[in-house]
Amino acid sequence: MPRPILLGIVGDSAAGKTTLTRGLVRILGAQQAMHVSADHYHSYDRKQRAELGLSPLHPDCNHVDILQQHLAHLRAGDPIIKPVYRHQDGTFAPAEYVRPAQFTIVEGLLGFHTASMRETYDVRVFLEPPEELRRKWKVQRDCSRRAYTTDQVLAELDRREADAEAFIRPQRHHADLVISFMPGDCGDQERLDARVAMRPGLIHPELSPVVDGARGGISLVTHGSESSLWIPGTISAYRSAAIQEAIWDRMHFANHLRTERLGEFTVGTQLHRSEPLAITQLLVLYQLVTARAAVALGAEDARADRRRPTSDPGLADGSPHAMRPAAPAPR
Repeated sequence: MPRPILLGIVGDSAAGKTTLTRGLVRILGAQQAMHVSADHYHSYDRKQRAELGLSPLHPDCNHVDILQQHLAHLRAGDPIIKPVYRHQDGTFAPAEYVRPAQFTIVEGLLGFHTASMRETYDVRVFLEPPEELRRKWKVQRDCSRRAYTTDQVLAELDRREADAEAFIRPQRHHADLVISFMPGDCGDQERLDARVAMRPGLIHPELSPVVDGARGGISLVTHGSESSLWIPGTISAYRSAAIQEAIWDRMHFANHLRTERLGEFTVGTQLHRSEPLAITQLLVLYQLVTARAAVALGAEDARADRRRPTSDPGLADGSPHAMRPAAPAPR
């Protein structure tokens, strides 16, 4: 059986990592996908961190070396004994036995901190919402689920700022996809705009034929070696479906994964849907299934920047038409 495909999702606290991860696991299916939280590798519990004056964003506050070893084991298809950190009360629970699935998603604060860690991933995603929106999400989450007051959350955010700037944000430079959800004209959660920066370490789907800024406001800007897709929160379901169909056409060997649940997310107990989220999830899914196809065909590595030219995931059905590099864009 081919080795597991590893997806790394990194971002600051409350950047949306868990929302994106849960959506992908739901789409791929619990039998095919599982996720590991890199934030369970804290060296100290909440009380100890307060006594030491450390934030969980600092590498010295995390067992980075153990996480690095575990990532290598997961990529090789080997099980691990993973630590368990309880965010509800800031204490540790007994470690758990984890066996990697076909698609293994690792999300957390410091997943791209070292070169060795970065090399284990087939796909690397960084989430970068505007700071004002992230702070709002963190207040909402920590007050409702982790028994903090608003003042406590805001004070903690201020204390963490130096570590966020030093250790979290620089990791964006190592991502293949940098995803930013941000308030648009409507301002509600279902209509956040999305920007997806696509970098040349992976082969991205060719979207220019179906992207037209004059129709629906979608735009694809290219500059240098990076492409940026802009998806307005006001995009219609019809236009969103056209973009999604173009992506599905380029991974037709994964049609069994087609689902109506793309773009679903919850706020409290309420189920919502976002078209920009649906397109974004599908772009990540595209990279996962094409990486899986490349490895299944015998490629030594699924990444375009580490793969021999003859190992093209577009050949999964015997035809090379499915994949072409995205046009370049700004870094």
